[in-house]
Amino acid sequence: MKHNCAKRYLIPAGICLLVIMGIFYYYFFSAMLPSGSSTQYVYIDNDDNIDSVYAKLQPLSEAQAFNGFRTLTRHSSYDEHIKSGRYAIKPGQGAFTVFRHMKNGMQEPVNLTIPSVRTLDRLSVEVSKRLLMDSTQLLQALRDPKVCARYGYDTATIQCLFIPNTYDVYWNISVDKLLDRMQKESKNFWNVDRTVRANELKLSPVQVITLASIVDEETANNAEKPMVAGMYYNRLMLRNAEYPKGMPLQADPTIKYAWQQFALKRIYNKLLNIDSPYNTYRNTGLPPGPIRIPSVEGIEAVLNLKKHDYLYMCAKEDFSGTHNFARTYAEHLANAAKYTKALNERGIK
Repeated sequence: MKHNCAKRYLIPAGICLLVIMGIFYYYFFSAMLPSGSSTQYVYIDNDDNIDSVYAKLQPLSEAQAFNGFRTLTRHSSYDEHIKSGRYAIKPGQGAFTVFRHMKNGMQEPVNLTIPSVRTLDRLSVEVSKRLLMDSTQLLQALRDPKVCARYGYDTATIQCLFIPNTYDVYWNISVDKLLDRMQKESKNFWNVDRTVRANELKLSPVQVITLASIVDEETANNAEKPMVAGMYYNRLMLRNAEYPKGMPLQADPTIKYAWQQFALKRIYNKLLNIDSPYNTYRNTGLPPGPIRIPSVEGIEAVLNLKKHDYLYMCAKEDFSGTHNFARTYAEHLANAAKYTKALNERGIK
């Protein structure tokens, strides 16, 4: 009799427990994303409050999972400790998992590609497009002599800190942590092999990068870059009676940089008189720093430059983007005449 009585209560209790477990699962562990959805991302910034978090999450979520998330936040201190970041909501994840990740700041990193660009302001804009970081804040740091000195550079060479590859970083990374990360990646890039090759050329990494920036501006043809690098290296190292202090690089891209006029198609003599340390027609040696963030291909072209005895080059008259090389100035003048004629025929000024 007692056995039957106990059984009579156990069955309803078991059913109630199953119902409670079902409800618990329905709200907290059933998929937050609709069936068939791909991974979605929620970006929580420093100004978000609990209402704006709800506003960002609700359009992505199934109703019951969203209600489960709200229940979890109401019974925690999450609204007082909202952590910024980029959070992934993956297919099959329930409200409990999403809540735990957001509460603990368990972010999904972004792929940040450092672009090969000409100026620090353009770099700052492009980087900030992928991060929570404000472009003005980054630019101010890169123009601050004290910040640059902290990483071993000055305001003319700070571009050398950035190697244009793709890196996994957190969306809400600070300026200081980003620069720390770039320093770490730069040290990894300048491994023993690359450092030895730079030493063999009697160039520092900053000088290699500076020369590579000129090479990149001269040609987009990666196959030709070691040849161009070899020509400029010959000029850089030349010492004779005519050029006791070295032959000027006479690199047209440095004139564009000095004027900050990158769309120039032709470099006229009147442009060569600008009083600037980047004017490689008036000054010997390399300019004070890179005229762009060079590509990895450009850096490798300098480290593996083609050894030859050419001292001059001129764009080919077929506008292929490649160059005619010359050993003597007379040969160069002949090449330059062909190119000038082609420019005039096309009306390029």
